[in-house]
Amino acid sequence: MRILLVEDDDLLGEGLKLGLKQAGFVVDWVKDGRSAQLAIETETFAAMVLDLGLPRMSGTEVLTWLRSNKSPLPVLVLTARDTLEDRIGGLDAGADDYLVKPCDLGELAARLRALIRRSSGQPVPVIQIGPLTVCPQTHAVNFRGNPVDLAAKEFALLHELARDCGKVLSKNQLAQRLYAWGEEIESNAIEVHVHHLRRKLGPEVIITIRGVGYLLPKELA
Repeated sequence: MRILLVEDDDLLGEGLKLGLKQAGFVVDWVKDGRSAQLAIETETFAAMVLDLGLPRMSGTEVLTWLRSNKSPLPVLVLTARDTLEDRIGGLDAGADDYLVKPCDLGELAARLRALIRRSSGQPVPVIQIGPLTVCPQTHAVNFRGNPVDLAAKEFALLHELARDCGKVLSKNQLAQRLYAWGEEIESNAIEVHVHHLRRKLGPEVIITIRGVGYLLPKELA
């Protein structure tokens, strides 16, 4: 799950980026509101963590712009502004959740997972597709009653296909969801991850739509 972190404090931003990566998120970090606006216009994210006190364009202005453009991007405001009026103002401006600094990284990750689940129409924390279960919190996968050991990118790819079960995702869409800015990606990286998943789960789990991409079917035997 690729998220956009918008935080102008270098020390806090580094800590948040590291902690969220350890929780399994793909994190892109910008330090001002204008850069956040540009990132949203050019990239696809599952959610955004947004500070309010930003240079060049405030977090509230980013929220107002985002919602005026009808964007459904889930937004979690993370700010030092802790009054009731601040929380009401942030939520009324379009935030989906609101946390006050300093926060626990485990709670932040859990709230992000909940926001992304709701935006994907998945109210339960574990994705179940026939005999396949995928748990984003623990990165656990079970298939036909057996645990399956997956590398980090293999799990991330399977999770993205499971989130959009029955929908074809192109190699470019998958690469955008799995890799942050600056991460090296080989031209055949997605094909390699798919090959490994098929070897561990079976060839019927991921279907290739030639010339389009890959999908995980809504029904698995």
